[in-house]
Amino acid sequence: MQASNIQQGIETPLVPCTEMGCQSQPESASRFVQFVSVANPELEKRFAQALRFSNQFTGRMELHGDRATVMDYLDTHQGWFCRCAHPMQVEPVEDNGYILSLGRYGSFGFEVEPQIGLQLLPQEEGVYRITTIPVQNEFDHCYQVDFQAALELVDTSDADATASLETKTSVEWNLELEVAIVFPQFILRLPRKVIQAAGDKVLKQIVRQISHRLTQKVQDDFHSTRNISAS
Repeated sequence: MQASNIQQGIETPLVPCTEMGCQSQPESASRFVQFVSVANPELEKRFAQALRFSNQFTGRMELHGDRATVMDYLDTHQGWFCRCAHPMQVEPVEDNGYILSLGRYGSFGFEVEPQIGLQLLPQEEGVYRITTIPVQNEFDHCYQVDFQAALELVDTSDADATASLETKTSVEWNLELEVAIVFPQFILRLPRKVIQAAGDKVLKQIVRQISHRLTQKVQDDFHSTRNISAS
């Protein structure tokens, strides 16, 4: 799948993590930390001075099946979501939620393991929405992730005078992702523009890598579980 990306940083002051009541590590200690998704109004106020990174992502995935078959597959996400997210760690929560650990990324000696909670909402007239749900851990005062996506089914069947109708359905989606980070002091020693550029690059890397891998796995899983040849 080929997709387009737009990144933009939001200009806001930086505040050291220690000023926000967050745990910080000595510079000689490990700099491995986690993101966290939060949905708490009080925490939202604390992020007013965080550095924010945004990413808008559009993608398209073609499946060899009619609309009803694709909808039946997507509706039963309790099966395909965990299978296709591998090797990411996935923890199901409640009926429609999942907590994902996305892998380890970093720059300038500052490493992160993005962790995000997602809720796959029931489809409405062929439109599927995915939204953020809270993930609580010891870093929930330092990191915030907001994930909002919409997926729509589009009939892309092909037919001509010499060939029988081949039924295809395209899944098109749009993602709006924002990450807010209250950085530790050792990162704030770097120039602001350097931090912004590095953060944009890491966010773009995360989105592109995971989208490409997940798209391919969903296509393979759909065709395999429905005994459909994609050739």
